[in-house]
Amino acid sequence: MNTLILAVLCGAVVGLALGGLGGGGGVLAVPALVYLLGVDPADAGTTSLVIVTVTSATALARHAGTGAVRWRTGVLFAVVGAVPTVGASMLAHRLPQNLLTGAFAVLAGVAAAVMLRGARARGEAPPASTGPPVRAAAGPASAGPPTRPTAGPAPGLVHVRESEATVTTATAPGRAGPLRTAGAGAGLGAVTGLLGVGGGFLAVPTLVSVLRLPMRVAVGTSLVVTLLNSLVSLTTRLTTEGISIDPAVLGPFVGAAILGAWDARRLAAKLSGPALQRAFAVLLLATAAFMLVDAFV
Repeated sequence: MNTLILAVLCGAVVGLALGGLGGGGGVLAVPALVYLLGVDPADAGTTSLVIVTVTSATALARHAGTGAVRWRTGVLFAVVGAVPTVGASMLAHRLPQNLLTGAFAVLAGVAAAVMLRGARARGEAPPASTGPPVRAAAGPASAGPPTRPTAGPAPGLVHVRESEATVTTATAPGRAGPLRTAGAGAGLGAVTGLLGVGGGFLAVPTLVSVLRLPMRVAVGTSLVVTLLNSLVSLTTRLTTEGISIDPAVLGPFVGAAILGAWDARRLAAKLSGPALQRAFAVLLLATAAFMLVDAFV
């Protein structure tokens, strides 16, 4: 198949993954660049970082407009994880690559199982309010002058706003303290540095399972983590290594990824939180299986 067509198709998939699921861009981009587009493995990492940086910035701008981003959580998560990432990266060079790849695949499978269990539990949980929405009663017209409404929103409006609060910062149960956020960020940073990949791919399960963020908020917040991690990694590579990127591959790949990320937010809005979790879990399982086969077969 023509390289241009392959690059566009791969870019669209990466963009949809980042924009709709908040992660998986780098893990999907590197195999696509190496196995489908013939990019040298040494250059695929840098090319992937450029793609993920630009695409995650686009997806983040799209999600930020809906209020589904916890900026402080995302920044703290990424900043605290930076130091463990560097230390674990130094250790990773002393371990066999097959062992690291297999460890990541197992971890991805465990994260997928946690996400599937959480999606099943949320899907089976009864709604918070089983009764019909309370609306202002329209009584019969009286002969006297109309009464002034009391202060505060009408009950009907309260019901509508509460339903919208699932994607805003009003989701109080999802708020985590700074110590818990820092601990989760440091742990993910160590895993990311040791195994070489991660970012949003592992940030979403961590944000959902450990910090108890709603799935839609976790998707938006993970893009903050992905963008900052990608910028740091890309800057490090560009200052310590030579850059060798094929513009014939990068151009159509990035263009399609940007369009996919921009449209993915609209598509993801049509899915429920549990449905998004199941989709992400399937992506995790598929990637884990691929990495196990690539490492040991």
